Amino acid sequence: MTQEHFPQELNVINRFTVKAMVWLNGIAHIIIGLALAMSVLMFTWLFWQDVRQAASAHNLVHGFLHALGTLMLLWIISALITAEIRYLRGSKLEVETFIEVALVVMVRKIIVLPVQDASPTLEDLMMWVGGALMLALTFGIVRFSQTLGNGRGNSQ
Repeated sequence: MTQEHFPQELNVINRFTVKAMVWLNGIAHIIIGLALAMSVLMFTWLFWQDVRQAASAHNLVHGFLHALGTLMLLWIISALITAEIRYLRGSKLEVETFIEVALVVMVRKIIVLPVQDASPTLEDLMMWVGGALMLALTFGIVRFSQTLGNGRGNSQ
């Protein structure tokens, strides 16, 4: 790659800047990884608090749905941790991870809709279900295209 538009005199500064940015990005990803690990502990604690609260309130259905919503947050964190591990090992971030996270957020919302203070309308429910179905379709298309791409890469 040539640097036709970049002044030759600034190449030393450019190399230093790029190295500094690579280091800073690496540090940022380490911090992200540690923050994700900490959030696993926090969401696990929150889940057990939800279970304890549901048992003491004698409202197991409401408590179960709320605790399930917390577990869905833990699933999101797990997906992000998996993506971060892959990235730190040198792989690219994959779009399917972010589609999965968005899908889990939608499913979580559908699960906790019945236990929210305000009753959801049919329109609200249909909006969330429709969004989740669209994300699931997108996820399936992405996975299918990756399978096709991997099949072509292996045959050549």
